[in-house]
Amino acid sequence: MGQEISTDRFTEADFTRFHDCLCQETNRLAEWFARSASSFPETPELVGGFELEACLLDRNCQPATINQSYLSQLDSDLVVEELASFNIEINTVPRTLESNCLSLMQADLDKTWQECVQAAQGLDARFLSIGILPTLQPEHLSLTNMSDRARYRALNQRLIHQRRARHIHIQIPDPHVNSSIAGPVGDFSFDSPNIMIEAAATSFQIHLQVPPSAALRYFNASTILAAPMVAISANSPYLFGRNLWCETRIPLFEQIMTIDNPVDRGGQFPDTQDPISRVSLGRGYLKDSMMECFLENLENFSILLPEHLETGGDRFNHLRLHNGTIWRWNRPLIGFNADGSPHLRIEHRVVPAVTSVVDAIATAAFYFGLVHSLATQSIPPETRLIFEQAQANFYAAARQGLNAPCVWLDSSAMTMQQLSIEILMPLAYQGLTALRLDPADVECYLGVIQERISTGQTGAQWQQTFIRKHSADMRSLVSAYLDNQMTGHPVHQWLM
Repeated sequence: MGQEISTDRFTEADFTRFHDCLCQETNRLAEWFARSASSFPETPELVGGFELEACLLDRNCQPATINQSYLSQLDSDLVVEELASFNIEINTVPRTLESNCLSLMQADLDKTWQECVQAAQGLDARFLSIGILPTLQPEHLSLTNMSDRARYRALNQRLIHQRRARHIHIQIPDPHVNSSIAGPVGDFSFDSPNIMIEAAATSFQIHLQVPPSAALRYFNASTILAAPMVAISANSPYLFGRNLWCETRIPLFEQIMTIDNPVDRGGQFPDTQDPISRVSLGRGYLKDSMMECFLENLENFSILLPEHLETGGDRFNHLRLHNGTIWRWNRPLIGFNADGSPHLRIEHRVVPAVTSVVDAIATAAFYFGLVHSLATQSIPPETRLIFEQAQANFYAAARQGLNAPCVWLDSSAMTMQQLSIEILMPLAYQGLTALRLDPADVECYLGVIQERISTGQTGAQWQQTFIRKHSADMRSLVSAYLDNQMTGHPVHQWLM
């Protein structure tokens, strides 16, 4: 959940100081965007990377709260703790999208993945990548299982304070009405006294560094693609033993971070503004630039972490920290290259933690190819699909995966599976070919996606079919999932 801070105790003066710095930096960034040609170096190359969140389990497939000892044993700068003490996050080195970058990304991730597996085995534990851990129970989500970081303590305190100490209420409608589906169904309701419920949802976050002159197009294309990316990667059907949405992470995370109480804004904001969710697909397509998101951050979201940071210069320390507390499904990022020059990046956050290493690279490749194709079309696709429909597609995909109905460009209606096979696969090939990626890599990784879509066997579908076929409990499901994951095979080849 982002950058660490030095303390979890703040005064009103801290909020005032941070707000003043945030205003100054937002104004400075607006000047940069106004003259982007001189502020952001115009590089034609796309650069890709990703982060993967994962779980640590004991021999009974229950959460193992050992990430401190685990990270000490692993001793890798690429692996860090996450919110819960049974969660970790793998980071990767970004690579320019050219030549054989995809197979190099697989080699990078596979090396770290195997190190993670071995470190877990050394502690008599297991390493697991899955959207929502099926064996997770409410008792695992107590504050005693929160990782020992000031950032997490402060976020919990501030978000609960904004709710006036009210519990976080989760209400997820049943998407399985009048259908035969595996596992207990029905509307799901749960109240959490803290933000540890967020630890239930783990993700595969794809990063894309884009040319400043085309950033708007890539961002809007990422918004349109949120729906099919969820459909082809769904891996989170079970929460506390309940069979919910194919990608339950989506409504879960949005509701955890929904309330931004206008009454409590550290004394810095008027009380008349409407609450806006810190997790959403947005309120519409961007019209002029990514700057619109950073202005919205300032105007609509209260400060949660008023850390004392270095002021002056053009590193935008306060703006970047504040942006890290707003979890848009497509999050705009200001980053800096090794030579200190700034860049614009999109963090595509809709994909759940993956089923295998090859599935991870295939999913990222699908996104890279699609977003490049859409962003470079002569007629912007956002002019051919209204935002409200892109949003409706997104939630339909989260509910029903590849079976979801959708409306595509120019009002063509079909299922997500049909859309993916007939329209998106050719676009992905076109995009990766235009980027001059190695043809063998393109064929390999998009072939994995082709088989996943054709068979309909995503991680979510495999889990639901396993329960339906075996009438098994969640521990048996996780055990079988682990066995398949250890083979390294893509999910469309997994056995029951």
